[in-house]
Amino acid sequence: MPDEARPSEPFKLPYKPAVPTPTQEGPAGLRFDFNEGCRVLTPDDGHGWRVRLADLDTGNTLFETSGEFRAGLVRSAKRYFIRFRVEAWRDGELAFSHDYDASGRDVLVQLYPFTMGDGIGWFPNAVRFQERHGCRLTCAMNERLIPLFRDAYPQVELVAHDAVDTGRFYASYIVGAFFDELGTVLQPTDVRLVGLHRHAAYILGLDPDETPPRIAFDDDTRPIAEPYVCIATQATGQSKYWNNPTGWAEIVPYLKSRGYRVICIDQSALHGHGGSWNRIPAEAEDETGDRPLQERARWLKHADFFIGLSSGLSWLAWAVGTPVVMISGFTHPINEFNTPYRIINYHVCNSCWNDPRLLLTGGDFLRCPRHKDTPRQFECSRLITADYVKAVLHRIPGFGNASGTVL
Repeated sequence: MPDEARPSEPFKLPYKPAVPTPTQEGPAGLRFDFNEGCRVLTPDDGHGWRVRLADLDTGNTLFETSGEFRAGLVRSAKRYFIRFRVEAWRDGELAFSHDYDASGRDVLVQLYPFTMGDGIGWFPNAVRFQERHGCRLTCAMNERLIPLFRDAYPQVELVAHDAVDTGRFYASYIVGAFFDELGTVLQPTDVRLVGLHRHAAYILGLDPDETPPRIAFDDDTRPIAEPYVCIATQATGQSKYWNNPTGWAEIVPYLKSRGYRVICIDQSALHGHGGSWNRIPAEAEDETGDRPLQERARWLKHADFFIGLSSGLSWLAWAVGTPVVMISGFTHPINEFNTPYRIINYHVCNSCWNDPRLLLTGGDFLRCPRHKDTPRQFECSRLITADYVKAVLHRIPGFGNASGTVL
Protein backbone atom coordinates (compact mmCIF):
# COMPACT_ATOMS: atom_id res chain seq x y z
CA MET A 1 0.00 0.00 0.00
CA PRO A 2 1.79 3.15 -1.14
CA ASP A 3 1.97 6.03 1.33
CA GLU A 4 4.27 8.91 0.55
CA ALA A 5 4.40 10.17 4.12
CA ARG A 6 5.12 7.54 6.76
CA PRO A 7 3.19 4.85 8.68
CA SER A 8 -0.55 5.45 8.59
CA GLU A 9 -0.96 5.89 12.37
CA PRO A 10 -2.57 9.29 13.05
CA PHE A 11 -0.58 11.95 14.84
CA LYS A 12 -1.52 12.22 18.51
CA LEU A 13 -2.95 15.72 18.27
CA PRO A 14 -5.97 17.38 19.92
CA TYR A 15 -7.88 17.64 16.65
CA LYS A 16 -10.68 15.55 15.16
CA PRO A 17 -8.96 13.13 12.73
CA ALA A 18 -10.08 12.59 9.17
CA VAL A 19 -12.24 9.56 8.50
CA PRO A 20 -10.18 6.57 7.25
CA THR A 21 -11.81 6.46 3.78
CA PRO A 22 -11.56 9.48 1.48
CA THR A 23 -14.87 11.32 1.23
CA GLN A 24 -15.08 12.04 -2.52
CA GLU A 25 -16.14 9.51 -5.14
CA GLY A 26 -14.22 9.17 -8.40
CA PRO A 27 -14.60 6.79 -11.35
CA ALA A 28 -14.33 3.00 -11.20
CA GLY A 29 -14.52 2.88 -7.40
CA LEU A 30 -11.63 5.30 -6.83
CA ARG A 31 -12.03 7.68 -3.88
CA PHE A 32 -10.12 10.86 -3.07
CA ASP A 33 -10.11 14.00 -0.91
CA PHE A 34 -7.84 16.65 0.61
CA ASN A 35 -8.33 15.86 4.28
CA GLU A 36 -5.01 15.92 6.15
CA GLY A 37 -3.20 15.96 2.86
CA CYS A 38 -4.18 14.69 -0.56
CA ARG A 39 -5.54 11.14 -0.35
CA VAL A 40 -6.32 8.73 -3.18
CA LEU A 41 -7.76 5.26 -2.51
CA THR A 42 -7.78 2.82 -5.42
CA PRO A 43 -10.14 -0.17 -5.39
CA ASP A 44 -9.25 -3.85 -5.30
CA ASP A 45 -10.74 -4.50 -8.75
CA GLY A 46 -8.03 -6.66 -10.28
CA HIS A 47 -6.57 -3.80 -12.33
CA GLY A 48 -3.20 -2.09 -12.01
CA TRP A 49 -3.17 1.50 -10.81
CA ARG A 50 -0.62 4.29 -10.95
CA VAL A 51 -1.05 7.64 -9.17
CA ARG A 52 0.63 11.03 -9.44
CA LEU A 53 0.26 14.03 -7.12
CA ALA A 54 1.43 17.44 -8.36
CA ASP A 55 1.47 21.04 -7.12
CA LEU A 56 -0.42 23.16 -9.66
CA ASP A 57 1.20 26.40 -8.52
CA THR A 58 4.86 25.34 -8.56
CA GLY A 59 4.59 22.76 -11.35
CA ASN A 60 6.36 20.16 -9.20
CA THR A 61 5.45 16.51 -9.15
CA LEU A 62 5.28 15.77 -5.43
CA PHE A 63 4.81 12.02 -5.64
CA GLU A 64 4.36 9.33 -8.25
CA THR A 65 4.08 5.61 -7.67
CA SER A 66 7.09 3.78 -9.06
CA GLY A 67 4.91 1.25 -10.84
CA GLU A 68 1.45 -0.20 -10.91
CA PHE A 69 -0.19 -1.55 -7.77
CA ARG A 70 -3.45 -3.41 -7.27
CA ALA A 71 -5.13 -1.48 -4.47
CA GLY A 72 -4.16 0.93 -1.74
CA LEU A 73 -4.01 4.43 -0.34
CA VAL A 74 -1.71 7.11 -1.70
CA ARG A 75 -1.34 10.04 0.67
CA SER A 76 0.77 13.18 0.42
CA ALA A 77 3.37 13.82 3.09
CA LYS A 78 2.35 17.46 3.41
CA ARG A 79 -0.88 18.21 5.24
CA TYR A 80 -1.03 21.99 4.82
CA PHE A 81 -2.73 23.70 1.85
CA ILE A 82 -1.38 22.80 -1.56
CA ARG A 83 -3.36 23.23 -4.76
CA PHE A 84 -3.05 19.64 -5.86
CA ARG A 85 -3.55 17.97 -9.21
CA VAL A 86 -4.46 14.28 -8.84
CA GLU A 87 -3.98 11.87 -11.74
CA ALA A 88 -4.64 8.13 -11.74
CA TRP A 89 -4.01 5.58 -14.47
CA ARG A 90 -5.79 2.22 -14.68
CA ASP A 91 -3.99 -0.42 -16.70
CA GLY A 92 -1.99 2.34 -18.37
CA GLU A 93 -4.98 4.48 -19.33
CA LEU A 94 -5.68 7.82 -17.66
CA ALA A 95 -8.82 7.11 -15.65
CA PHE A 96 -9.01 10.17 -13.40
CA SER A 97 -7.70 13.72 -13.29
CA HIS A 98 -8.79 16.31 -10.75
CA ASP A 99 -7.52 19.80 -9.92
CA TYR A 100 -8.20 21.09 -6.42
CA ASP A 101 -11.27 23.31 -6.43
CA ALA A 102 -13.02 24.04 -3.12
CA SER A 103 -15.69 26.36 -4.53
CA GLY A 104 -19.11 25.36 -3.24
CA ARG A 105 -17.62 22.48 -1.24
CA ASP A 106 -17.37 21.78 2.49
CA VAL A 107 -13.99 22.65 4.02
CA LEU A 108 -12.89 22.30 7.63
CA VAL A 109 -10.26 24.40 9.39
CA GLN A 110 -9.35 23.27 12.89
CA LEU A 111 -7.67 25.77 15.22
CA TYR A 112 -5.74 24.58 18.25
CA PRO A 113 -8.45 24.18 20.92
CA PHE A 114 -6.69 25.05 24.18
CA THR A 115 -5.52 28.63 23.74
CA MET A 116 -7.27 31.97 23.32
CA GLY A 117 -4.85 34.40 21.68
CA ASP A 118 -3.78 31.93 19.00
CA GLY A 119 -7.37 31.39 17.88
CA ILE A 120 -8.09 35.13 17.78
CA GLY A 121 -5.02 35.67 15.61
CA TRP A 122 -5.65 32.68 13.34
CA PHE A 123 -9.39 32.90 12.74
CA PRO A 124 -9.32 35.86 10.28
CA ASN A 125 -7.15 33.77 7.97
CA ALA A 126 -9.70 30.96 7.96
CA VAL A 127 -12.29 33.55 6.85
CA ARG A 128 -9.92 34.79 4.14
CA PHE A 129 -9.55 31.21 2.92
CA GLN A 130 -13.32 30.97 2.57
CA GLU A 131 -13.46 34.25 0.67
CA ARG A 132 -10.71 33.21 -1.71
CA HIS A 133 -12.04 29.74 -2.50
CA GLY A 134 -15.77 30.28 -2.22
CA CYS A 135 -16.16 27.22 0.00
CA ARG A 136 -18.62 26.38 2.76
CA LEU A 137 -16.38 26.78 5.78
CA THR A 138 -16.60 25.02 9.12
CA CYS A 139 -14.13 26.24 11.74
CA ALA A 140 -13.46 24.23 14.90
CA MET A 141 -12.04 26.26 17.78
CA ASN A 142 -11.86 26.80 21.51
CA GLU A 143 -15.47 26.84 22.69
CA ARG A 144 -14.92 30.08 24.63
CA LEU A 145 -14.14 31.91 21.38
CA ILE A 146 -17.29 30.90 19.52
CA PRO A 147 -19.60 33.54 21.11
CA LEU A 148 -17.12 36.25 20.09
CA PHE A 149 -17.39 35.39 16.39
CA ARG A 150 -20.67 33.59 15.71
CA ASP A 151 -22.87 36.65 15.08
CA ALA A 152 -20.06 38.57 13.37
CA TYR A 153 -19.46 35.75 10.85
CA PRO A 154 -22.81 34.09 10.10
CA GLN A 155 -21.38 32.61 6.88
CA VAL A 156 -19.00 30.40 8.89
CA GLU A 157 -20.12 27.37 10.88
CA LEU A 158 -18.32 27.58 14.22
CA VAL A 159 -18.13 24.39 16.29
CA ALA A 160 -16.21 22.76 19.11
CA HIS A 161 -13.83 20.03 18.03
CA ASP A 162 -15.85 17.18 19.49
CA ALA A 163 -18.87 18.26 17.42
CA VAL A 164 -17.10 17.96 14.06
CA ASP A 165 -18.32 15.33 11.59
CA THR A 166 -15.19 14.80 9.49
CA GLY A 167 -16.94 12.49 7.04
CA ARG A 168 -18.42 15.28 4.93
CA PHE A 169 -15.46 17.47 4.02
CA TYR A 170 -13.75 17.85 0.67
CA ALA A 171 -10.69 19.30 2.39
CA SER A 172 -9.51 20.01 5.93
CA TYR A 173 -6.55 21.79 7.51
CA ILE A 174 -5.05 21.91 10.98
CA VAL A 175 -3.71 25.23 12.28
CA GLY A 176 -1.27 25.15 15.17
CA ALA A 177 2.39 25.68 16.04
CA PHE A 178 4.25 22.43 15.40
CA PHE A 179 7.79 21.32 16.13
CA ASP A 180 9.96 18.23 15.54
CA GLU A 181 8.67 16.05 12.69
CA LEU A 182 5.30 17.78 12.68
CA GLY A 183 7.08 20.99 11.71
CA THR A 184 7.72 19.71 8.19
CA VAL A 185 4.39 17.95 7.73
CA LEU A 186 1.70 20.31 9.03
CA GLN A 187 3.23 23.70 8.19
CA PRO A 188 5.25 25.09 5.26
CA THR A 189 7.45 27.32 7.43
CA ASP A 190 8.47 27.57 11.07
CA VAL A 191 6.04 29.65 13.13
CA ARG A 192 8.98 31.20 14.97
CA LEU A 193 10.17 32.84 11.76
CA VAL A 194 6.91 34.38 10.58
CA GLY A 195 4.88 35.24 13.70
CA LEU A 196 1.97 33.56 15.36
CA HIS A 197 -0.99 35.06 13.45
CA ARG A 198 0.73 35.14 10.06
CA HIS A 199 1.57 31.46 10.51
CA ALA A 200 -2.06 30.53 9.80
CA ALA A 201 -1.87 32.32 6.45
CA TYR A 202 1.11 30.18 5.44
CA ILE A 203 -0.67 26.95 6.42
CA LEU A 204 -3.76 27.97 4.44
CA GLY A 205 -1.88 29.12 1.34
CA LEU A 206 -2.59 32.84 1.79
CA ASP A 207 -0.45 35.96 1.71
CA PRO A 208 0.49 37.06 5.26
CA ASP A 209 -2.00 39.52 6.67
CA GLU A 210 -2.62 41.36 9.93
CA THR A 211 -6.33 42.11 9.91
CA PRO A 212 -8.02 41.62 13.30
CA PRO A 213 -11.28 39.69 13.47
CA ARG A 214 -14.66 41.29 14.05
CA ILE A 215 -16.11 40.77 17.53
CA ALA A 216 -19.82 40.39 18.32
CA PHE A 217 -21.10 41.90 21.56
CA ASP A 218 -24.21 40.94 23.52
CA ASP A 219 -23.74 44.21 25.41
CA ASP A 220 -21.27 46.84 24.24
CA THR A 221 -22.24 49.61 26.63
CA ARG A 222 -19.55 51.27 28.69
CA PRO A 223 -19.11 49.34 31.98
CA ILE A 224 -18.14 52.37 34.12
CA ALA A 225 -18.44 56.11 33.59
CA GLU A 226 -14.95 57.16 34.69
CA PRO A 227 -11.85 57.00 32.46
CA TYR A 228 -10.12 53.66 32.95
CA VAL A 229 -7.44 51.35 31.63
CA CYS A 230 -7.38 47.58 31.68
CA ILE A 231 -4.39 45.51 32.67
CA ALA A 232 -3.65 41.77 32.62
CA THR A 233 -0.66 40.52 34.57
CA GLN A 234 -1.01 36.71 34.45
CA ALA A 235 0.28 34.28 31.84
CA THR A 236 0.64 30.57 31.11
CA GLY A 237 4.34 30.51 32.00
CA GLN A 238 6.67 32.59 34.15
CA SER A 239 8.72 33.56 31.10
CA LYS A 240 5.74 35.56 29.79
CA TYR A 241 5.31 37.60 32.97
CA TRP A 242 6.69 41.05 33.62
CA ASN A 243 9.22 39.72 36.11
CA ASN A 244 10.37 43.10 37.41
CA PRO A 245 9.43 42.67 41.10
CA THR A 246 8.28 46.28 41.50
CA GLY A 247 6.99 46.91 37.97
CA TRP A 248 3.25 46.67 38.42
CA ALA A 249 3.49 48.12 41.95
CA GLU A 250 4.90 51.30 40.36
CA ILE A 251 2.72 51.47 37.25
CA VAL A 252 -0.70 51.02 38.83
CA PRO A 253 -0.35 53.99 41.26
CA TYR A 254 1.15 56.02 38.45
CA LEU A 255 -1.89 55.42 36.26
CA LYS A 256 -4.23 56.27 39.12
CA SER A 257 -2.35 59.51 39.75
CA ARG A 258 -3.09 60.44 36.15
CA GLY A 259 -6.83 60.06 36.69
CA TYR A 260 -7.45 56.50 35.50
CA ARG A 261 -9.21 53.69 37.26
CA VAL A 262 -7.09 50.57 36.78
CA ILE A 263 -9.12 47.41 36.09
CA CYS A 264 -7.42 44.01 36.20
CA ILE A 265 -9.28 41.54 33.94
CA ASP A 266 -7.13 38.43 34.37
CA GLN A 267 -8.92 35.13 34.78
CA SER A 268 -7.17 34.43 38.08
CA ALA A 269 -6.13 36.77 40.87
CA LEU A 270 -3.45 34.25 41.89
CA HIS A 271 -1.68 32.02 39.40
CA GLY A 272 1.48 29.96 39.31
CA HIS A 273 2.98 26.54 39.86
CA GLY A 274 5.10 24.87 42.51
CA GLY A 275 7.04 27.51 44.38
CA SER A 276 6.32 30.33 41.95
CA TRP A 277 3.03 32.20 42.40
CA ASN A 278 1.92 35.55 41.06
CA ARG A 279 -0.77 37.84 42.47
CA ILE A 280 -2.43 40.73 40.65
CA PRO A 281 -1.38 44.24 41.77
CA ALA A 282 -2.95 45.12 45.12
CA GLU A 283 -3.98 48.63 44.04
CA ALA A 284 -5.78 47.51 40.88
CA GLU A 285 -9.53 46.93 40.88
CA ASP A 286 -10.16 43.21 40.81
CA GLU A 287 -12.41 42.12 37.94
CA THR A 288 -10.81 38.68 37.70
CA GLY A 289 -12.82 35.50 37.40
CA ASP A 290 -13.85 32.87 34.89
CA ARG A 291 -16.13 35.15 32.92
CA PRO A 292 -17.32 35.11 29.29
CA LEU A 293 -14.86 36.57 26.81
CA GLN A 294 -17.58 38.89 25.51
CA GLU A 295 -17.55 40.57 28.92
CA ARG A 296 -13.76 40.93 28.73
CA ALA A 297 -14.13 42.36 25.22
CA ARG A 298 -16.65 44.90 26.52
CA TRP A 299 -14.23 46.12 29.20
CA LEU A 300 -11.44 46.33 26.65
CA LYS A 301 -13.46 48.13 23.98
CA HIS A 302 -14.12 51.15 26.20
CA ALA A 303 -10.73 51.29 27.92
CA ASP A 304 -8.41 54.17 27.04
CA PHE A 305 -5.72 51.53 26.50
CA PHE A 306 -4.65 48.09 27.69
CA ILE A 307 -1.37 47.02 29.31
CA GLY A 308 -0.59 43.34 29.06
CA LEU A 309 1.80 40.58 28.09
CA SER A 310 2.22 38.18 25.20
CA SER A 311 -1.06 36.50 26.09
CA GLY A 312 -4.63 36.05 24.98
CA LEU A 313 -6.08 39.24 26.43
CA SER A 314 -3.61 41.31 24.41
CA TRP A 315 -4.96 39.62 21.27
CA LEU A 316 -8.52 40.33 22.39
CA ALA A 317 -7.67 44.00 22.94
CA TRP A 318 -6.17 44.10 19.44
CA ALA A 319 -9.35 42.58 18.04
CA VAL A 320 -11.60 45.25 19.56
CA GLY A 321 -9.32 48.09 18.46
CA THR A 322 -7.97 49.22 21.83
CA PRO A 323 -4.36 50.50 21.96
CA VAL A 324 -2.17 47.73 23.36
CA VAL A 325 0.92 48.33 25.48
CA MET A 326 2.62 44.93 25.35
CA ILE A 327 5.43 44.05 27.75
CA SER A 328 7.37 41.05 26.49
CA GLY A 329 10.94 39.88 26.08
CA PHE A 330 10.19 36.16 25.80
CA THR A 331 8.87 36.70 22.26
CA HIS A 332 10.23 38.83 19.45
CA PRO A 333 7.89 41.60 18.21
CA ILE A 334 7.38 39.68 14.96
CA ASN A 335 5.54 37.04 16.95
CA GLU A 336 2.53 39.24 17.72
CA PHE A 337 0.47 41.88 15.92
CA ASN A 338 2.12 45.22 15.35
CA THR A 339 1.64 47.80 18.09
CA PRO A 340 3.49 51.12 18.38
CA TYR A 341 3.57 50.55 22.14
CA ARG A 342 5.61 47.37 22.23
CA ILE A 343 8.04 47.21 25.16
CA ILE A 344 11.13 45.03 24.85
CA ASN A 345 14.66 45.39 26.21
CA TYR A 346 17.20 44.44 23.54
CA HIS A 347 20.12 45.02 25.91
CA VAL A 348 19.51 41.68 27.62
CA CYS A 349 18.69 38.16 26.52
CA ASN A 350 15.42 38.22 24.56
CA SER A 351 13.22 36.50 21.98
CA CYS A 352 14.03 32.91 22.92
CA TRP A 353 10.60 31.71 21.80
CA ASN A 354 11.39 32.80 18.24
CA ASP A 355 14.79 31.11 18.15
CA PRO A 356 14.51 28.02 15.88
CA ARG A 357 17.57 26.53 17.57
CA LEU A 358 15.59 26.09 20.78
CA LEU A 359 12.84 23.57 21.35
CA LEU A 360 10.41 25.09 23.83
CA THR A 361 8.34 22.17 25.02
CA GLY A 362 5.36 22.74 27.27
CA GLY A 363 4.88 21.63 30.84
CA ASP A 364 7.64 23.64 32.53
CA PHE A 365 6.10 26.73 34.13
CA LEU A 366 9.56 28.10 34.95
CA ARG A 367 11.16 27.46 31.58
CA CYS A 368 13.90 29.89 30.66
CA PRO A 369 15.73 27.99 27.92
CA ARG A 370 18.97 29.96 27.96
CA HIS A 371 19.40 30.92 31.62
CA LYS A 372 17.21 28.79 33.85
CA ASP A 373 18.51 28.45 37.43
CA THR A 374 21.12 31.17 36.88
CA PRO A 375 21.21 34.83 38.00
CA ARG A 376 20.08 35.76 34.47
CA GLN A 377 16.82 33.82 34.59
CA PHE A 378 13.94 35.87 33.12
CA GLU A 379 16.16 38.91 32.62
CA CYS A 380 14.30 39.63 29.36
CA SER A 381 11.39 41.09 31.33
CA ARG A 382 12.91 41.48 34.79
CA LEU A 383 15.10 44.28 33.43
CA ILE A 384 12.23 46.15 31.79
CA THR A 385 11.87 49.13 34.11
CA ALA A 386 8.74 50.96 35.16
CA ASP A 387 10.31 54.18 33.84
CA TYR A 388 10.53 52.59 30.39
CA VAL A 389 6.85 51.66 30.54
CA LYS A 390 5.93 55.18 31.68
CA ALA A 391 7.83 56.67 28.75
CA VAL A 392 5.90 54.49 26.30
CA LEU A 393 2.59 55.41 27.94
CA HIS A 394 3.32 59.06 27.24
CA ARG A 395 3.36 58.27 23.51
CA ILE A 396 -0.31 57.24 23.56
CA PRO A 397 -2.43 60.09 22.17
CA GLY A 398 -4.41 61.72 24.96
CA PHE A 399 -2.52 60.00 27.77
CA GLY A 400 -3.05 61.84 31.03
CA ASN A 401 -6.09 63.76 29.86
CA ALA A 402 -8.23 61.67 32.18
CA SER A 403 -7.11 63.96 35.00
CA GLY A 404 -7.70 67.10 32.96
CA THR A 405 -3.93 67.74 32.84
CA VAL A 406 -1.95 67.86 29.63
CA LEU A 407 1.40 66.17 30.29
